[in-house]
Amino acid sequence: MGKVFRQRPCLLVFFLVLLDLFCLSQSDELQLLLNFKSALQNSRTNVFSTWTSENSACNFTGIVCNVDGHVTEINLPQQRLEGVLPFDSICGLGSLQKISLGSNFLRGDISEYVRNCSNLKVLDLGFNFFSGNVPDLSSLRELTILNLNGSGFSGSFPWHSLENLTGLTFLSLGDNPFDATSSFPVEVVKLNKLNWLYLTNCTIKGQIPDSISNLTLLENLELSYNLLFGEIPSGIGKLTKLWQLELYNNSLTGKLPVGIGNLTSLVYFDASQNMLEGDIVELKSLTQLASLQLFENRFSGELPVEFGQFKNLVDLSLYRNQLTGSLPQELGSLADFNYIDVSENFLTGPIPSDMCKNGKMTDFLILQNKFTGQVPAGYVNCKSLVRLRVNNNSLSGNIPAGIWGLPNLSVLDLSMNQFEGNMTPDIGNAKSLGLLFLSNNRFSGELPVEISKASSLVSVQLSQNQFSGQIPARIGDLKKLSSLYLNGNLFSGILPDSFSSCVSLTDINLSGNSFSGNLPASLGSLPNLNSLNLSNNKFSGEIPATFSSLKLSNLDLSNNQLVGMIPESLSIDAFREGLKGNPGLCSQDLKDIRACSYHARSSTHLRVILACLAAGMLVLVFSSCYLLLTKSRHNSLDHPLGQSSSWDMKSFRILSFDEKDIVDSIKSENLIGKGGSGNVYKVVLGNGNELAVKHIWATNSGDRKSNRSSSAMLAKRNSRSSEYEAEVATLSAVRHVNVVKLYCSITSDDSNLLVYEYLPNGSLWDQLHSCHKIQMGWNLRYSIAVGAAKGLEYLHHGCDRAVIHRDVKSSNILLDEDWKPRIADFGLAKILQAGGGGDWTRQIAGTYGYIAPEYAYTYKVNEKSDVYSFGVVLMELVSGKRPIEPVFGEAKDIVNWLRCKMKSKESLLDVVDSNISKAQKEDAIKVLKIAIHCTAEIPSVRPSMRMVVQMLEEAGPSQLTDIIIDESTVNQKSKNSS
Repeated sequence: MGKVFRQRPCLLVFFLVLLDLFCLSQSDELQLLLNFKSALQNSRTNVFSTWTSENSACNFTGIVCNVDGHVTEINLPQQRLEGVLPFDSICGLGSLQKISLGSNFLRGDISEYVRNCSNLKVLDLGFNFFSGNVPDLSSLRELTILNLNGSGFSGSFPWHSLENLTGLTFLSLGDNPFDATSSFPVEVVKLNKLNWLYLTNCTIKGQIPDSISNLTLLENLELSYNLLFGEIPSGIGKLTKLWQLELYNNSLTGKLPVGIGNLTSLVYFDASQNMLEGDIVELKSLTQLASLQLFENRFSGELPVEFGQFKNLVDLSLYRNQLTGSLPQELGSLADFNYIDVSENFLTGPIPSDMCKNGKMTDFLILQNKFTGQVPAGYVNCKSLVRLRVNNNSLSGNIPAGIWGLPNLSVLDLSMNQFEGNMTPDIGNAKSLGLLFLSNNRFSGELPVEISKASSLVSVQLSQNQFSGQIPARIGDLKKLSSLYLNGNLFSGILPDSFSSCVSLTDINLSGNSFSGNLPASLGSLPNLNSLNLSNNKFSGEIPATFSSLKLSNLDLSNNQLVGMIPESLSIDAFREGLKGNPGLCSQDLKDIRACSYHARSSTHLRVILACLAAGMLVLVFSSCYLLLTKSRHNSLDHPLGQSSSWDMKSFRILSFDEKDIVDSIKSENLIGKGGSGNVYKVVLGNGNELAVKHIWATNSGDRKSNRSSSAMLAKRNSRSSEYEAEVATLSAVRHVNVVKLYCSITSDDSNLLVYEYLPNGSLWDQLHSCHKIQMGWNLRYSIAVGAAKGLEYLHHGCDRAVIHRDVKSSNILLDEDWKPRIADFGLAKILQAGGGGDWTRQIAGTYGYIAPEYAYTYKVNEKSDVYSFGVVLMELVSGKRPIEPVFGEAKDIVNWLRCKMKSKESLLDVVDSNISKAQKEDAIKVLKIAIHCTAEIPSVRPSMRMVVQMLEEAGPSQLTDIIIDESTVNQKSKNSS
């Protein structure tokens, strides 16, 4: 007992020492976490509110401790954390097993300190904005989950370090611009515990090894968008637990391996955009398939009849192959079928009748095949349809009446078939219809007047049919109409003057009909008209003088009965052929056109003088009557605002003007621009300040005039007015140096005016692509890119609720007198679409070349759609090219063209605009890589605008010496041009 008693003081001392060490260890961990906090910032969350020195580390939000009180986990995903990770602090936590920091705004390099986190089992840094190389991870032997997906890493990935990470079950390295491998990394196929492998879009080159069969636990395998070639190995058929297999966008060849039919658990299979061939019979046993994507390959043979029995199949995309035979007639009838695209094959037989049996299908695309028979009557109940394209087949019969008026349909393409019958009045119910293509059929009858109610129409192509009668007088109600092709029909009568209201029209082709009467002078007021073909009709009279103001690249008035002198601006050789076949026309300048005699010229001048005198007399008479009847409003018709006399002005900033200053300045001589939504006027105040005023087109103006006493119309107008004011109020709260200033709104019963700051240097499009473009060096381009990005970042992240622009493009980025950018027209698309559905819309919005690819299928518009469009703008800044150019060839747009150029650094250097100095081409390529990231096909992979700003700031020019010369040159050119 004495011996034991004598030992107790020693035990007590030992215990106290341990307690001291334990307390010291906890104190150290607290300090390390506080260091972690101080290195980072977070916005719009309170995640660090509990991280104080008075609190226990185990009580910090996102921190998990073990029973001994030591930190084992840091769980802070999606917390808007910003900054550079202090791995020296993190890896000082000796018991740390999990780091989960995915989907934040972290940047910079990952230091070598990460090697000290030797007890880590989970490392999740996905969807951040790191840079530089991934360090050697060999020391992290305990890792089971490694997620670096979409984090911005580059350089060579340390594949050799995977040999030590034998416990990995989850490996995700995709969507990072790593250097290309020389062959498929064999270290990966040795990780036989993997159940998830995501290596999409990380520049893996080579053949998929047959030893992939070692990964028998895999449930998900994604190797898409790489540089893989050769055949799909037969060993892949041993991965029987796979539910998702994605191999799209590689250079794979050969047939589908025999063993692929063993993957009976497969739900999603995508091997599109390769060079695979042979039949697809092996897939007939994959009864669990929900999505099958094999488009853009070389597959042949017939579709297995078993596809019609697949109870889960909702997405089928097989376009651009060489498939033959008919579609299984039960296809889609057993599931909530979503879409089918089997276009550009050699398929025959009838259209399956029940693919929209459950009313869920959105896209029905079978164009360029050899289908026969009629469109099944049951499709009139497919209210969900967004795109219906059956063009270039051998289909016949009448179109079921309800098809014309499907409420969500945006594209109806029936062209190049043998359809017949009339277009029914149901077309007026097609409120979302943007593209109507019926060319090369046997349609007949008159166009129903209800077509003017399909207010979203952008392009109407009815060429080569047997339509007859007159063009509906209310055709002018189609404010968004851009192209109208009625050529090769039996139309007659005169052209309606309402064409002048179709202010978005760029192309008109009415040739080969029996139109008569005079050419409407109102056609000359179309601001965007580029091509006008009225040939082979029965038009008479003179060419209106108003045609001289058109900016046409194509004019064809040949083979009519026109007379008189050709206006001087049209008497050019480019239009000579388009003026022939009118014996009564004359010109002093054109060969093969009768020369004008003095008598002809004099008589023409006399007719003009007499017409002017007559018009003058009429004006005097009507003016006198008008003055007698409306003395109190004698100035109201001097400008384009109609008869409005009562104005309501809502100011959003301190103003130095009133509504009279603005309203009195809305005159034709102050017009500086026209668009689909309205006219823009430049207003110069008495103090010399300049403003831009947008006059929003009034809607339902005809109804308003004819039903002013109707209480229903009054209620509707009041509802629309309050909706307009609510939207403007949201936009008026925007305060940012890179967003155009909205000073006030001015409204009346007939008009809506928005008053903005005036930007003297026009748009970025003007300076890059127009005939007035300037030679911008890289520093100025980079400055514009960063400023515009910050403007969009504010709209997405800095407002109480995100403002989605929906039409980001270089023409909506305006430049002030110092060449600083301003985002313009933000939110206006949403204002103008009454009854819009939040983030979802069935309206065609945006501009071709800038629209994100998912918009064509889902019509979901969110911040990531804006990011894609901004990526296109960055590509314009770097390359100097437009979004759509003939040089892109089959790639069709700048995004696909540049992706093809990404294969080598040399080809990238070639795409940089020649106006950018050689010394700064490397800087431009950095921004180009950001643009590629912004335009990723998968929206979730795209960065947020906040991330884009950070990336751009880190990609700043390495040389700043030429910025003064650069900008002074630009300023000098600006002065000269003004």
